[in-house]
Amino acid sequence: MSSALHEEINQLKEEKNAIILAHNYQPKEIQDIADFLGDSLELCIKASEIDDKDLVVFCGVDFMAETAYILNPDKKIVIPDLNAECPMAHMLPEEELLKAKEEHPDAGVILYVNSIAEAKQHADTLCTSANAVKVTESLPHDKILFGPDNNLGSHVQKKIDKEIIPTPKGGHCYVHKLFHIEDVELKRKEYPNAIIICHPECNMNVQEACDEVLSTGGMLKFIAESDAEEFVIGTEIDMITRINSEIPGKKLYPLLEGAICETMKLHTLEKVRDALKTESPEVVVPDEVASKSLKAVQHMLDASK
Repeated sequence: MSSALHEEINQLKEEKNAIILAHNYQPKEIQDIADFLGDSLELCIKASEIDDKDLVVFCGVDFMAETAYILNPDKKIVIPDLNAECPMAHMLPEEELLKAKEEHPDAGVILYVNSIAEAKQHADTLCTSANAVKVTESLPHDKILFGPDNNLGSHVQKKIDKEIIPTPKGGHCYVHKLFHIEDVELKRKEYPNAIIICHPECNMNVQEACDEVLSTGGMLKFIAESDAEEFVIGTEIDMITRINSEIPGKKLYPLLEGAICETMKLHTLEKVRDALKTESPEVVVPDEVASKSLKAVQHMLDASK
């Protein structure tokens, strides 16, 4: 990292009274300059606590920056690269969710936080991979429209006695779809002493073949508390970057070297500097959409306590 660039970012951050939030899947250079690193739930909670900052630079994907805006409509939220979109979030447009609600009028609606704001406004609550089971149990409904990620829905279905209706059919994270059971079997032979952990966005047969199925925040906590020394990590490759930084001394192996979220990597130090300097590109959610979505976000945060 250029020390001059790092210094410029820190100076701009102070001048603008800004905070930099970054997701666990950001590359090392972004993780290193972030004020706060986390998974979707941790970032939502942090975004809800930003009282003393005027500017939020969100190094993640679009739905995360939108959620930060929903929680802080009085603050300026910027994202270094506006093209950092989550393909999964865009698999559930507003009209498809409304159609599903018409077909299942007695169902509650839980949307993964990985969804666009136009869809969020029609949800009873949101969830993350860390709290999906807990949030689903918090609703009184016996039937749940759950989207956009089908694998996370299947993960929840295994743990609760409610009917989960995947919305849309086929919703997925393209990165976690890269993992196959053969990858697990290969790593099992290669590292027989390692605990194999995967994310609940992975296919169900991959989840069942692994030792633990955890959110990225859950992975960090589990590894920190484990006496084991070796772990195979089945999620986006830069989760290992964060774990190595915070829990030195563990041996970590990727379940798949090519598990890379391309849109997460669009942010660079130069773009972070420019976002601070120009306070753009700005992320704004229409007032009506934001106010309706806030109820779903708040329900999730309350259910997570």
